[in-house]
Formats: sequence, C-alpha cells, structure tokens
Amino acid sequence: MTEPPFCAPHHTATKAAIVGGGSGILHPGAASLAHRGCLFLDEAPEFARDVLDALRQPLESGEVVVARSGLTARFPARFTLVLAANPCPCAKGTATGAGCSCTPATKRRYLARLSGPLLDRVDVKVDLLPVGRAELLSDRHFTESSPVVAARVAAARERAAARLSGTPWRLNAEIPGSELRRSFPPAAGSLAPLERAMDLGQISARGVDRVIRVAWTLADIAGIARPTVGETSYALGLWLGVGA
Repeated sequence: MTEPPFCAPHHTATKAAIVGGGSGILHPGAASLAHRGCLFLDEAPEFARDVLDALRQPLESGEVVVARSGLTARFPARFTLVLAANPCPCAKGTATGAGCSCTPATKRRYLARLSGPLLDRVDVKVDLLPVGRAELLSDRHFTESSPVVAARVAAARERAAARLSGTPWRLNAEIPGSELRRSFPPAAGSLAPLERAMDLGQISARGVDRVIRVAWTLADIAGIARPTVGETSYALGLWLGVGA
C-alpha cells in the first residue's frame, strides 16, 4: 500500500461489514480496511445504533476482536473516524428552523442514535452552518490549497515524531493516557480549563486525555514547545463542540 486507505460504507452496512465477522470464515470489516487511514460515515445517524456502538472498542484499543465459539480473531483497526450528520431527518433543520418539518422529539430520537459513549471518543465536534451564495462564491479566494495544508500537517508530525523518538509511539493519539500525563505534561497552569470542566461534570476522564492529545497537536501545528492554556482551552472547545 502506498497511500492511506479511505473507506466510506453505506448507511445500510451491517455490523459485520463495519467491524468484521461473518459466518464461517471471519473477514475484516471497513474499520480494519481503513487501518492507518480514514473511515468516513456519512449520514451517521442513519446507521443502526448497534453498528455505531460497535466502533467504541476499536476506537479505544486500535483493534477489532471478533469472538466466535472456539475462535477469536483480531484485526488491526487504528483509523481516523469522521462522522457527518444532519441536525434532523429532513436535513432542513438550521438555526432559523426554516423549512424543517421535524418535531423536537423526532430530532432528539434522530441524534440519540449517536450514543454518549461513542461521542465521548470523538475528539473534535464542529457544527457547520448553511452556506449562502455569497460565501460559496467568495470562499475560493480565501481557502488554502491541499498542498499548503498537507505541508503544515507534515511539519506538525515531524515535531511530534522528534518529541516521541525513543518511545514506542509515533503520534500523539497513540500515547496512553497515564503516560501522556506523566511524561508529556502541558505547561504549568494550562490544565485549569479542564479542571473546571471536570468540576462541572462537562467532561469524562477519557475526554480529558483526548483533549490533552488534541492540545499537543495544536501546539505542534503552532510550533511551540508545550501546550499552553490557549491550546488547552481551544481543544476543550472542540471536544465540547463549541470551538469551531
């Protein structure tokens, strides 16, 4: 393989198609086919809830374990998960609510298919507003090209690789939570926003580790030695879905 894989299964895909399994011979699913690449689930709430929740374990451990009578298979599954969802089934729900025919209960049931434990494992949540004609036409003058963005990502990865040299890990996402806090602490005082969020019950212990990893990534992109309160606050906003 010469390029990271990209898998985008249809929302009618079964659990076996996503995480692996099948009758007789066990086959890897889309999660393993996207190993070291991207797994994109468009219209995520349209997937069956048990299919989405089956991704919780591979998101945590980086592998899929399929158990059958007398047989256990392990497939690698360290992928970047991207979920896209409309705010309601009719896809017209916006801040103004113009044209939307869905009741509040319908919207809640629709988005409830994305369970709390699954969203707890999503590092970045962004709410995108509808784009008007003026923004769509003018955006091309301000947007960055893919090579420019790719160069910035490559530079950030080089900084992370230099910091993690001599360790078993290559990326911030691979560092265990305990080792992350002990060996790679952010700058003094930068965890204050996380401490307040924990006191208010806004974030779980798993979420804290994920926010710190994102803060390190933001620091690598900015080219600074360690995350400060600015990177930690922004990473927390992204995890909560308020830091677009």
